[in-house]
Amino acid sequence: MKQNIPDSVFGFDHPDFNVLIHLEMEITQRAGGLLALEHDVAFMLRDCIDDVIMTPKTGRRSYEELEKTEKTYIGTRVEIELRSLLRLSKGRLDTRILGHDVDIKHTMGSNWMIPTEAVGCACLLVAADEARARCYLGLIVARPEYLTKGQNKDAKRSISAEGFKHILWLLKDHPYPANFWRTADAEAVQEIFACDTGNARMATLFRQLQRRPIPRTAVEAVAQQKDFMRRIRADGGHGTRDILGREQIVVLEGRKDSQLIKALELPSCGASEFISCRIESDYHARMAEQSGHPVAWPTS
Repeated sequence: MKQNIPDSVFGFDHPDFNVLIHLEMEITQRAGGLLALEHDVAFMLRDCIDDVIMTPKTGRRSYEELEKTEKTYIGTRVEIELRSLLRLSKGRLDTRILGHDVDIKHTMGSNWMIPTEAVGCACLLVAADEARARCYLGLIVARPEYLTKGQNKDAKRSISAEGFKHILWLLKDHPYPANFWRTADAEAVQEIFACDTGNARMATLFRQLQRRPIPRTAVEAVAQQKDFMRRIRADGGHGTRDILGREQIVVLEGRKDSQLIKALELPSCGASEFISCRIESDYHARMAEQSGHPVAWPTS
């Protein structure tokens, strides 16, 4: 999304006030409140994008690696997921809210393409900025004067610079979960995926990216197998925990090992996250062993 979004002129005297304010209230109420809307839309976008990237199956790790048709499909997924999230029915356009036909438009770029059938109708605008991990959710009545004069081969027009001023924002420049691989050290990521076996990739993941929460989806992507959790377990001296235990590194689960994570002064982890760290004292080595995570600590 473009960085310099003009301030909204939406207010009590706006010609679309009565339509958009009631749509905003209905959407927020259906979501369970503004906080729930912020949370659920953010995580919905992350899931929609990651499900199309399909790192465990394809080895791709970013939106930029997708085919053109796959990028288009993300918009379809967002439309479907958003209708489900808000419990909305289909309409003449994408959905119907309070008797209004509403078109749901999604973009990963800087603007939305409005089809001719949606001109003059309310549009629910969704945007995801992968580079910055920021998302947007807004409402606009797609009046002709809010659209560009130019159009593409499908006769779709985008929202003009002036039109941006007439968007009622529900979420604007709001954070959503970043693509994990964008936030990781590039050289470390290359080393992880250069390994030939699942165990080697998994051990390298937790060796290279210590002291930071690693989501379950990243673990699955590295394992590249259905029973990906097997790669984390001890396995007769060959599993990830066996390999790293010999290097005094423990791999902990967010929910199961929450107390040990806190005791080792590591960042808090969610229930579906993992974290690793190198044990650096005899006291912590004993603590790890008592918690079921023995390491090859030298005896005095």
